[in-house]
Amino acid sequence: MINLNGTLQEETQFNLSIKNRGYQFGDALFETFKVVHGKILFLEDHYFRLMASMRILRMEIPMEFTMEYLQEEILKTVQANNLSNGTARVRFTVDRGEGGKYTPLHKSINYNVVAEPLLTPFYSIHQDKAYEVDLFKDYYVAPGLLSTLKTNNKVINVLGSIYAQENQLQNCLLMNTEKQVVEALNGNLFLVKGDKIKSPPLQDGCLKGVMRKQIIELLLNMGDYEFSEASISPFELQKADELFVTNVITGIQPITKYRKKTFGTTIAGLLVEKLNVKIRLS
Repeated sequence: MINLNGTLQEETQFNLSIKNRGYQFGDALFETFKVVHGKILFLEDHYFRLMASMRILRMEIPMEFTMEYLQEEILKTVQANNLSNGTARVRFTVDRGEGGKYTPLHKSINYNVVAEPLLTPFYSIHQDKAYEVDLFKDYYVAPGLLSTLKTNNKVINVLGSIYAQENQLQNCLLMNTEKQVVEALNGNLFLVKGDKIKSPPLQDGCLKGVMRKQIIELLLNMGDYEFSEASISPFELQKADELFVTNVITGIQPITKYRKKTFGTTIAGLLVEKLNVKIRLS
């Protein structure tokens, strides 16, 4: 079952027009939620990111688009797909509908909500699972505000994923036009060196990740590590003690190998434990 503008319908009846601006021009945004036993994880952070992103793209935000409304529409979709007692991945997409060429005829939006099952309710790390990455250097991310948004313009992520598949890699790291490492194909990047941990700043062009925000808060509250938002040079990668990728669905994914360098998973494992505690207590 798919939720289209508040109305549930069978997936086979869902018909997205080829004139839809999200399809034609990538004029759309999306949020990916993890819902566990009817609870939307980090709902407030997702909501405010979506609202801020819509404002940046000059979309007209409907009056009813409160956080409670968003929650209701997501849970309605989860329930319609019989996922209320399990774990679900939910994609909430907003677009400007149809009309116009590059210039839209209006700023009002449509939305659709799609839910699918996930296997694991909480986050974990598979210590024995290899996760090898390399740099994707065919194309580069533009530093700046637009690159921090979850828009439908994800061609570089698609091409990087194909490159990873062709080279038997689990992921790739993206660089910006200044040749700084900004993120992985599917999440934010953190680098550990001794007691110092850093993640690229938003101005370098990395996604303004919801899980990135959670991990930064955990690190600042722990007080055991010196955290900074600072650019990462490709030369730093092989000198790191740990590298890990974060997103809302997986949580924390340690990188075990980059080229000839292998990495530990100690800090990543510690953060996963604290993340699960935070979720249980919230």
